Amino acid sequence: MTLPVSGDNVSLHETNPTGVLFSTCLAKITMSIFFAKRLLTLIVTLIGASMVIFVVMEILPGDPALVILGINATDEMVALLTTELGLDRSAPVRYWDWISGLLVGEMGMSYAYKVPVWELVEGALWITVPLAIISITFSITLALVVGLYAAANHNKPADIGLMGFSQLGISIPNFWLAVLLIMFFAIELRWFPAGGFPGWDEGIFKSFKALLLPAIALATVVGAILARITRSAVLEVYREDYVRTARAKGLSQRATLWLHVLRNALIPVLTVTGIQFAGLLAGTVVVENVFHIPGLGSLVLKAINNRDTIVVENVVLLLAAMVITVNFIVDMLYAVIDPRLKAQDI
Repeated sequence: MTLPVSGDNVSLHETNPTGVLFSTCLAKITMSIFFAKRLLTLIVTLIGASMVIFVVMEILPGDPALVILGINATDEMVALLTTELGLDRSAPVRYWDWISGLLVGEMGMSYAYKVPVWELVEGALWITVPLAIISITFSITLALVVGLYAAANHNKPADIGLMGFSQLGISIPNFWLAVLLIMFFAIELRWFPAGGFPGWDEGIFKSFKALLLPAIALATVVGAILARITRSAVLEVYREDYVRTARAKGLSQRATLWLHVLRNALIPVLTVTGIQFAGLLAGTVVVENVFHIPGLGSLVLKAINNRDTIVVENVVLLLAAMVITVNFIVDMLYAVIDPRLKAQDI
């Protein structure tokens, strides 16, 4: 058997094309199984979430028909509206009608507004989704910048100061921070509007400007938490033997950080990001009302006050689906960052 010498410029993979093909096929099969399992988990979780939401709405006190008609309504009027809304049917039948409608894109009719629920949700969705994207982008950017810089200056004044500010960011409730931002940037400096949303047809700049303060209020707490996680993860990876070896070979601290440390440190950061995204969406319910932004948070709060259960069920399930989808994407990113996780999961 003749082995290729250094001057032949032939790789070992080229000498065994069958092995390369087998490895490629195995990797694709492993990824497919990993994706299928995660997708199945997503579907099962969505079904479970829909059941919990429906049951919780069922046990809440108050009759939607009576709330709509008012306390002066007669029993006949309440009974007639109950039949019209379909609330006289059994709970399993109403649950099936709701889910089967969602499968074909039908969310039902709002009890309070007498319009399709999708018309209410669609307008609010175009506000809440951009707000969530801006907020999570701010959070991740803040976390990476602060966390990496603090880890690179471990136990130095910069590290201590940044971690002190991050602890302060974690401690401040987002609704209180929202009020402070309004008082300083909207009322004192008049740089931003104090509330409301002009609409995307008024221009991207004006709309983005209206969402900036709410996004900062939502992103600060999440960003502060992720910054501390990033710092801890980077410092832990820095202690690994392969990092010491890279440094001993003369690799600079910056090159070691970007080439060897950051990728492995991102795994716990992604985990916490997926968890914190749920808290960020929950915070939109309060922050949107502080800034009087007509997003999903404001819509669900109004629907709860009006006992508009069909709107509440759809909005809450939509928010839950967003959280579950983000965690699904995070799982996929795990496999990209560390392919070993796919094999361990199968």
